[in-house]
Amino acid sequence: MTERNINVKAAERAAVEDQGVEIVERKGIGHPDSICDGLAESVSQALSQLYIERVGRVLHYNTDETQLVAGESAPRYGGGEMVEPIYVLIVGRATTEYDGQKLPVDATALSAAREYLNEYVPELDVGTDIVVDTRLGEGSGDLQDVFGEDGAEVPMANDTSYGVGHAPLTETEEIVLTVERELNGAYADDNPELGPDVKVMGKRESNRIDITVAAAVIDAYIPDLDAYDDAVERVREFTETVAARLTDREVRVDVNTADNYDEGSIYLTVTGTSAEMGDDGSVGRGNRANGLITPNRPMSMEATSGKNPVNHIGKIYNLLSTDIAETVAADVDGIRDLQVRLLSQIGRPIDQPHVADAEVVTEPGVDLAEIEPEIHARVDDRLADVTDITRQVIDGELSTF
Repeated sequence: MTERNINVKAAERAAVEDQGVEIVERKGIGHPDSICDGLAESVSQALSQLYIERVGRVLHYNTDETQLVAGESAPRYGGGEMVEPIYVLIVGRATTEYDGQKLPVDATALSAAREYLNEYVPELDVGTDIVVDTRLGEGSGDLQDVFGEDGAEVPMANDTSYGVGHAPLTETEEIVLTVERELNGAYADDNPELGPDVKVMGKRESNRIDITVAAAVIDAYIPDLDAYDDAVERVREFTETVAARLTDREVRVDVNTADNYDEGSIYLTVTGTSAEMGDDGSVGRGNRANGLITPNRPMSMEATSGKNPVNHIGKIYNLLSTDIAETVAADVDGIRDLQVRLLSQIGRPIDQPHVADAEVVTEPGVDLAEIEPEIHARVDDRLADVTDITRQVIDGELSTF
């Protein structure tokens, strides 16, 4: 086997944790962009499973162009109504026939989308509040050829593209990620007035962290302005508690800062998502593969959700670079900040990137030369096991946004 082109070097920058200003964002699962990501990925997993069940392997497809057109609502205390439904178009390419056998691609996509919305945006009545449509055409012949033949051990890259990942997370990144996940987890279970459209923005200046939360509140659970104010205050207090668990730095939390009580302008919704009131969405416009938007770090512009998990580099290398960074940072002592970039070349085996570049900031007193062989070995091991990323994605073990 050809030796992999792995490059390990010292970063010519300070660790992000040590930089003067850091900005981090996460769009929650009910944000219109995240709804598109979630729908595209749920359809992707369903198509993979359909193909495996019917023909024994994943066939060529991509559903990463899904779009959401916002609806219109009339929220009010005690419960309002949808005026115009949200419209979602699942767009992409899929193999609809194999060896003379027609495959129920559209039905599978619609079923997966319905199940996803019922689980993650339960206040939306599918078919009434939101309409889902599909436009899945056949893929181009040359890309289907690159996709690979039966029995191919390692697929060939479908594109010349790249993925990036980093580890470990900074305190600000950890706070932003954890706040949204816990608000949309146990907190929402106990506080049904909180909708899933929760956006969290973190800003750190030196040792001061400011967290801004935009939290959609569901009107059916809110009888008046006082109840709304109480709901917002509970979100703020919960966010402060989460942040205090993750950092010793000073933290300030603001929630729904656009509210104007005097004018009666508040973030009250019928369904818990801004998609009901003019906010459109697209796959790939939100969180990167690690669940965050991190302008202090390089990011790939590729959408991860919805792409096929077999040979689509926009998906595999973003997930794999994150996996490599997390593995190396956890296993190798002395790393303060690690960035991994993987570049593919179309038609080349995906376990043989054009280059795998690891940029390292070491802890004080640690010589990179002493830990470089260990870093190199772990990068090589993870690349050799690249097809496990495919398995994890199909089984729903990896989040793509």
